[in-house]
Amino acid sequence: MLREVARTYRGVVGDPQVVAQVRGLVRAAGDAERAAAQQAYMRSSMPFRGITSPQLRTLLRPALAVPVGDRAEWERAVRLLYDGARFREERYAALGLLRHRAYRGWRDPGVMPLVRHLVVTGAWWDLVDDAAHVVAEVRLRDPVGEAARLREWARDPDRWLRRAAIIGQLRAKDRTDTDLLRDVVDANLDDPDFFVRKAIGWALRDLSTTAPDWVRAFVAEREGRLSPLSRREALKRIGPSAAAPPPAAAGSSPRRR
Repeated sequence: MLREVARTYRGVVGDPQVVAQVRGLVRAAGDAERAAAQQAYMRSSMPFRGITSPQLRTLLRPALAVPVGDRAEWERAVRLLYDGARFREERYAALGLLRHRAYRGWRDPGVMPLVRHLVVTGAWWDLVDDAAHVVAEVRLRDPVGEAARLREWARDPDRWLRRAAIIGQLRAKDRTDTDLLRDVVDANLDDPDFFVRKAIGWALRDLSTTAPDWVRAFVAEREGRLSPLSRREALKRIGPSAAAPPPAAAGSSPRRR
């Protein structure tokens, strides 16, 4: 099937085969009514094909599982799919190729210029947030070098780079660099942009289950500067203060815990 698709949707000679395969699969599938609703919801100038996320994963699994020749071809395929996309699902496919488990070894600091390109040119939350998973993965491989990069991104004029820097430690749990998180958030406390403020709250909320006292103290120290949206999101799971245990009933023994 993949060969038939590639023959039907021939790309430029020399392009990685996966590019033609993915484009063919995406452009042959979809639902026009759903596509219109997706485009309206995402406020996207780029049209959709109307493929749901589960459908897209299933559809692309065989194509993305075919190994590319080398690292340069992999990065080129990601860029071609992303930059040459006619439908938004093709950009999702490019990010799927970027994050595919087969290429885990290539997701190191060397891939970050590509990630930066995807963030800046994607310029909307769905694409940026997906790319930020790679930001988080690479930071764990080079904590010192990537901390310096994310501090730069956090002060960049591009709001999407700043958002990626703020959420670039999601799911790190006890491997979170709290000094880095403090710095990238503090650099953006006065930004009125909704997506930046939402990112701040999200990053703090994500850490709150691992380090609730740190998050509470961080929020309290920035009272008056942290936006209501960021504060609400940050404390959503833990509240503004640790809950005291309920008093024992008269004459009863304390419960064992």
